Amino acid sequence: MFAGAGSNCFEMKTSRLESADGFDPFWNPLDFSLIRGGPAFLLLRQLRLTDDALGLVGRRIVVISLICWLPLLVLSSVQHVSTAVPFLLDVEVHVRFLFVVPLLIGAERVVHRRMRFVAKEFLDRHLIPESAMTRFKTAVVSSFRLRNSVLAEFLLLAFVYVFGILILWRHYMAFGVATWYATPSTDRLNLSWAGIWYGYVGLPIFQFLLCRWYFRLFIWARFLWKVSHIDLSLVPTHPDRAGGLGFLSEKIYAFVPVVIAHGALLAGLLGNRIYHLGAKLPDFTLEISALVIFLMCIVLGPLLMLAPQLAHAKRIGRREYGSLAGRYVREFDAKWVRGGAAGDEPLLGSPDIQSLADMGNSFEVIRTIRIVPFTRETILMLAAAALAPIAPLLLTVISLDELLKKLLGIWF
Repeated sequence: MFAGAGSNCFEMKTSRLESADGFDPFWNPLDFSLIRGGPAFLLLRQLRLTDDALGLVGRRIVVISLICWLPLLVLSSVQHVSTAVPFLLDVEVHVRFLFVVPLLIGAERVVHRRMRFVAKEFLDRHLIPESAMTRFKTAVVSSFRLRNSVLAEFLLLAFVYVFGILILWRHYMAFGVATWYATPSTDRLNLSWAGIWYGYVGLPIFQFLLCRWYFRLFIWARFLWKVSHIDLSLVPTHPDRAGGLGFLSEKIYAFVPVVIAHGALLAGLLGNRIYHLGAKLPDFTLEISALVIFLMCIVLGPLLMLAPQLAHAKRIGRREYGSLAGRYVREFDAKWVRGGAAGDEPLLGSPDIQSLADMGNSFEVIRTIRIVPFTRETILMLAAAALAPIAPLLLTVISLDELLKKLLGIWF
């Protein structure tokens, strides 16, 4: 924990920073929230769609999802357009606004609650040496400042409209056939009434939510990058086999809803192309693989910046504890094997035996230190979360009966 005057100075500095950005002046500087900041958060709070604890999740989900989806239903019903893909059969739009948007909004509270004490845990575990405390404080305050940036969110919004809508959606993502939202011509998309709302209101809201998650992951990666340049006080014999950084692996689970949202987004896009354009699921193996790799990079990639310190701690631990173990076993050998023990000292019940076992256990922990602060199970869990929404599309390749028979054949 921050101690003495340094702690008070840091709290006052951060409080002034947050107050200047329109935040509560009593904001806790150790409340490392990636979510509770920025103009969009302040706007939602003014609209009573959130509170300081990221509550009112249900209200936020209903309002934002309906703003995106309900006008599309109404406008597509009012304006009858001859189309190959009617609104009610557009899998992608329903998945995007009725499943992915709620997931992205709901994930905010999950990440806020699970990540908020991450800076404090670095301190409670004494991973930050006193000589580097100022640098750590600077990293935390810098993350707060970036999270609250008005310019950053303005640039995100500009990116959404300029690149996301006018370039990416219009030229690469929109269907090449007539749909409820647009009829393609040789050089442009002719938007319907619903298409105008879709392209200039619904999609931008969705893309802003998505891009803001990438921005938050960038803040997280930037914070870890700054921490990785601090000479951390890692303990080679820590039982988490990550020098004391094992708690970071647990924090990653907070991003599972975001990972599922990405899988669902791809599943909706593929579903449309399978059902309306006659594509086959195996045709998209590359896209599915790329999604999984992309999610691994943005979620687990930031933790790799701590790998050099873990590798260094492992080398140092093997050398230092190897020397200590060598000295101990020589003395043990001299005492109990070479006859150095006193004649009346009993072997049974001697604490030397337990100490030898403890030394062996400590050295085994050092030998098995991971050079990354996450486990194989973390990787498999994230991959499963990304692929789970895509799994139902297997039914377009194989019948449910056949799939069940194959699964039962594997298990039994």
